[in-house]
Amino acid sequence: MLFQRFDRLLFLAKGGRTVYFGKVGENSNILTKYFERNGAFPCPKEANPAEWMLEVIGAAPGSHSDIDWHETWKASPERAEVRRELAEMKEVLSQTTKPAADPDDKAAFREFAAPFGTQMWEVQKRVFAQYWRTPSYIYSKLLLCTLSALFIGFSFVNAGTSQQALQNQLFAIFSLFTIFGQLVQQILPHFVIQRALYEARERPSKTYSWKAFMISNLVVELPWNALAGLIIFFCFYYPVALYKNAEPAGQVHERGILFFLLTEQFLLFTSTFSTMVIAAIDTAETAGNIGNLLFSLTLIFCGVLAAPGAFPHFWIFMYRVSPFTYLVDSMLSVGLANTQVVCAANELLKFAPPAGQTCETYLGPYIAAYGGYNQFPQSTTECSFCAISDTNTFLRAVSSNYANRWRNFGILWIFIIFNGCAAVLLYWLARVPKKGGSREKKNSKKIRKGKTTEDGVEKS
Repeated sequence: MLFQRFDRLLFLAKGGRTVYFGKVGENSNILTKYFERNGAFPCPKEANPAEWMLEVIGAAPGSHSDIDWHETWKASPERAEVRRELAEMKEVLSQTTKPAADPDDKAAFREFAAPFGTQMWEVQKRVFAQYWRTPSYIYSKLLLCTLSALFIGFSFVNAGTSQQALQNQLFAIFSLFTIFGQLVQQILPHFVIQRALYEARERPSKTYSWKAFMISNLVVELPWNALAGLIIFFCFYYPVALYKNAEPAGQVHERGILFFLLTEQFLLFTSTFSTMVIAAIDTAETAGNIGNLLFSLTLIFCGVLAAPGAFPHFWIFMYRVSPFTYLVDSMLSVGLANTQVVCAANELLKFAPPAGQTCETYLGPYIAAYGGYNQFPQSTTECSFCAISDTNTFLRAVSSNYANRWRNFGILWIFIIFNGCAAVLLYWLARVPKKGGSREKKNSKKIRKGKTTEDGVEKS
């Protein structure tokens, strides 16, 4: 029974008049004996003591009492004992109270009771516990990443190295980015709930700093998104067989590790981007619309749908500031670079060489200048020409360069760190009460002085 969990009870009748103040006792025996001793009918064993005492004083519906329980309390030995205890506490504590804090002790005058390091440690543990106790959110994130990566990976399983296969692998990487919007939509409402609780409960009571709240909510997303990135890597990289493109150059391990790191960066960017978008916005719906707009711009101008040379001069800046520009460049070059292209039969250009010349003699100058290869160089009857001889030629056509892979990896960390810093800054600008601000002035007008009962117990 919930009532049994209370050690002491302050029982007030209508008008704030004290009826009882003291210990409840095991099975409410102290409380019930007090009322029974002063004229109340005995409390039945099967009765709820809380309901019984309301009935005794006439506060329950349909009940009535001829006893003035307030006057009974004032004349009781229990009240005399309470007042004696209060007087004793006043005398003893006044002698043992420590002197006022040293004005030079800055720690005694700080805004929060705990230092920032302690706040971070405790809040971080609490937020991790909240995530662990919300499995639906974690499961939905992992399920989205797993099923999306498997669907895309097996849609382009064992892609190969023909011209169409290279286009398919480019499209596979581009398709992988489309889960960005769904991940953002998952994160936004979860953050809004955490923020609402903090702003209604912990911030007014000065439990911990807003900086600890924001940093903890940024950090708690990172390990779960790192796990999601690991799942995406295995469910996408190996079904598409991008590792086979690294075998001829002996770069399987280096490129596999880098592609994994790029996948992790994609998920980390997603989480920090989501927090940045929602930090200053009230509702998840509004933040979601802003996030979708920014996502569309970064995806459109990343260089896949249109090459940089095709952009209007004004919009070229979007190509340079889009994080997906550097992510596509790195993922595509790491996945496709430094291997030979083997054209499919329908991709070969077939024609007869001039009389008296072999295909090698006829096409040699063109291949030396523009690339490609001839399938039957010594043939004098029919040439089978493939316009692309290696994957690096294809990468140049889409403005991707394997030499920039580590540079792009570093640039993406700049975007991730920027998102985190911008999230903290935006929250401070939009939602942290400023000293002397209008919100603080309004709150100060609402402060009311407390009142005290005759027994020294404060009530509002």
